[in-house]
Amino acid sequence: MNTIIKEQDGNLVALFEGRLDTAATAQTERDLMPLADCEGKDIILDCTALEYISSSGLRLFLSVLKNAKPKGSHVYVTGMNAQIRSVFTMTGFLNLFEVK
Repeated sequence: MNTIIKEQDGNLVALFEGRLDTAATAQTERDLMPLADCEGKDIILDCTALEYISSSGLRLFLSVLKNAKPKGSHVYVTGMNAQIRSVFTMTGFLNLFEVK
């Protein structure tokens, strides 16, 4: 699992590559720490290269959302493949996030 954080067009973008499973969660959580400073910036969770997401990975996404909302930031999820979209639909996460 590889996570890259970058700033693009005034937004914070997290690019996920690989499998976000239980084994990758601890490192990915550390990688996402820069998103905590999102004041005035929206967050884009780019799942274009994400192959799989577990319940632990969903918890990380929810944590990002819970941190961003009180700061007035929006969290967008982009690039979901059919499998990731299915997981988001089954868990109700599709209703929580803004999907592009």
